[in-house]
Amino acid sequence: MQRRTTLAAALSVLALTLGTGAQAQNAAPKIAVTDLAYAQQVSEYFVAGAYQRSAQMSAGGSHSHGMYGGSGSHSMQASEQASGTFVAGRYSYIEQRELGGYTNDIKGALLQGTYFRLVQGKGFDAGKPQNSKAEQVLNQVQTGKMATPQAQNQVANVVARIKKGEFAGADYVLFGVVSSINFTDALSPLQGTTSATRQYGLQLLADFSLINTRTYEIKAAFSAQGEGNDTKILSNRGDIAPPNRAKVMSETSRSLAQSVYEQLATQLGYTDAHLARGVRPGAPPPPPVVYQGGGQPMPAPQADQVLILK
Repeated sequence: MQRRTTLAAALSVLALTLGTGAQAQNAAPKIAVTDLAYAQQVSEYFVAGAYQRSAQMSAGGSHSHGMYGGSGSHSMQASEQASGTFVAGRYSYIEQRELGGYTNDIKGALLQGTYFRLVQGKGFDAGKPQNSKAEQVLNQVQTGKMATPQAQNQVANVVARIKKGEFAGADYVLFGVVSSINFTDALSPLQGTTSATRQYGLQLLADFSLINTRTYEIKAAFSAQGEGNDTKILSNRGDIAPPNRAKVMSETSRSLAQSVYEQLATQLGYTDAHLARGVRPGAPPPPPVVYQGGGQPMPAPQADQVLILK
């Protein structure tokens, strides 16, 4: 009888524990992680013109009927009509897009290190495509009316995107905007040898904000940097060794995710105790970081060098 009572009590405690864990899981905030937004200036050369042309021609001649005969002549006429308009120039505008490929590691870091539930938001809707500048100018030339410019959606206007329903079902949006992205490719000779090193790298800097989708309150705001590089040793300075771009992009994505997770977890501890409890206390530490000259963090270097022998 006592064993049955003890077993029943243990089952009750287990059920209570599982129920509490399920409730905590259901109560975990839902977060949508957006692709990195970016805007860049684009310039294009355009030509617009309308041209019409018509021509008419008639010919004639003269003739005679002998020494004492009569003579006759024919006349020649020609006419031409032409009309045309030609407009050319260079047009610059701001292209707004989302940069995919650098947020999956951020999602993975949140899934591994927090209790947050991630939901998939919609991609950025840039709106209806507008006519090119050449088409706009040509229409103005033909009709005499200037086309009314259409307002385009702003990729960085996260509040408008939330209101539009791009992140339906999410309690918070982790929104990132690219501040700087730079590729480097340097060839450095090794002193005293005929060899050289080729260093190919990528640095990406983005600004992040964690925003409440109901109150638009900002719970965290920070800048995060990702960096990756690939170094190859060439036996002769004239050798050619293509860089491993996939490796560079992978390192950049992972180091960016590491920076995002660390700063997000730290700031939530100061701004919102409820969200801070969503960080797993036993989460595995991030991969080691090596600091190079200038204090900028970068992923621990990996032995992935190529030696070309001849």
